Amino acid sequence: MASRADSPARSRLAQLARRRAEVAERGAEAAPEEERCELCGAAIDPDHRHLLDLRSRELLCACRACSLLFDRGAAGGGHFKLVPERITALPDFDLPDFVWERLRIPVDIAFFFRSSEDGRTLAFYPSPMGPTESRLGLEAWAEIAAANPVLEAMAADVEALLVNRARGERRQWLAPIGECYRLVATIRVRWKGLSGGSEVWGEIDDFFDDLDRRARPGVAVVSATANAASAGAASPAGGS
Repeated sequence: MASRADSPARSRLAQLARRRAEVAERGAEAAPEEERCELCGAAIDPDHRHLLDLRSRELLCACRACSLLFDRGAAGGGHFKLVPERITALPDFDLPDFVWERLRIPVDIAFFFRSSEDGRTLAFYPSPMGPTESRLGLEAWAEIAAANPVLEAMAADVEALLVNRARGERRQWLAPIGECYRLVATIRVRWKGLSGGSEVWGEIDDFFDDLDRRARPGVAVVSATANAASAGAASPAGGS
């Protein structure tokens, strides 16, 4: 396994996943609590925006006024970033199976984001223990980035490439980082035994279907160089 259990980034993401998991565990049985902006203390609606604290990598609930304030790039002073709301489906994303295998990610669901703090792209995958960082194969990632210029539009820290290849799926999205944490929390709370159980897989399917319902269509432009490389690497039996 290519995980880094002692990674500071993993620890911060795990804290956020635990926070979301605790909310999921309380569920509908818990008495509703009035949510408040974590910056100014104002009451907020359930459908509110979030800010990412770049130092702690925690998501903070934000009221409309604070969201508007931080909707300007320089307003966060290098400390906070407003998490975007856009979700972009990438049905034409170029990610052959042999390239995915070179990433050496041990499971079939993962998300990738550019970290300003680390100065590189990080890869995480959900697990029953929370988010786990994978040692990203840099050459393979460079090939993916070159083949898919749409990744240039991915906002650092607050947006991620989310990939679902579980059970034969081949689906990708550019999504807010909070959606990735929501998926991690779902798996952490619902996973049972070795295979997870039918309940968690039903919720995983619902999660990705919901992403598709809310997504706008996107087109991943594939470079001619990447197309040639993919064709040359195909196996005699037709490849994957």
